[in-house]
Amino acid sequence: MKTMMIALAVAGLAATGSAFAQSTTTAPDQTTLAQTAVVQAGQWIPPDGQTVAPKTRAQVYQELVKAEQDGQLDYLDRTLYWHH
Repeated sequence: MKTMMIALAVAGLAATGSAFAQSTTTAPDQTTLAQTAVVQAGQWIPPDGQTVAPKTRAQVYQELVKAEQDGQLDYLDRTLYWHH
């Protein structure tokens, strides 16, 4: 049983590796290489490549209060989370 599980895991990794082997069609430039290095380090890069400053708890709380007051949370509850 263990041998079969290991074989499936190895087969899955091999299939994933071969699927991405041909995904790059052009040579990456320096920006792409730098972003890849950061992503491999475990950090997220926003789509536009600009860094995003972290928010404080007070800023997040103020956004929550504003969303409650202008009806954004009610809208989400009625549309996105209606089935929960």
